[in-house]
Amino acid sequence: MKVILNDHVEHLGERGDRVQVKAGFARNFLLPKGLAYTDTVGSARRFDAEQTRWEEMDLKRRGAAEKMAGDLGALELIFERRAGERDALFGSVSAIDVARELSERGFEIDKRRVLMAEPLKTLGSFEVDVHVHRDIKVTLPVYVVRPGEQPVRPGDEPVEEAAAAEAVAPAADDDAEAAPSE
Repeated sequence: MKVILNDHVEHLGERGDRVQVKAGFARNFLLPKGLAYTDTVGSARRFDAEQTRWEEMDLKRRGAAEKMAGDLGALELIFERRAGERDALFGSVSAIDVARELSERGFEIDKRRVLMAEPLKTLGSFEVDVHVHRDIKVTLPVYVVRPGEQPVRPGDEPVEEAAAAEAVAPAADDDAEAAPSE
């Protein structure tokens, strides 16, 4: 069945594209949701009449998405999870968890817009992509830590290593000061 897309459809095409799809997909999904029209002369005229309204609406959506992307860019998500000896989580952090956390912070993001190859199953720092608009993607830092611990951000030294470095540095200075006085 040949249809005219009325909106962007992932893996199918952009608004205005004429595409061939299976009849069931068109009847059961595209047409009822208003994502496409059957490819007829009347539908083509109807599509042309709605074109300017859609362009204005898309500009508004894009503007809202850019504002949201700016707000999301300042966020970092921290998940506290129990883990075993080798930092393997008892469970995982999935796209649903990320979407839920964003929702709690006031950002309504559908879980399908959170792109993760697979759920996070170890402690550490990760980057997760969130699509706020079909052309706008934000990369969020996500930290998975044990309960009560603070995340180690890139550029930060772990607390244990920093304390050990400070303990070694003064001892070296004491030896250097003592050697010239002999």
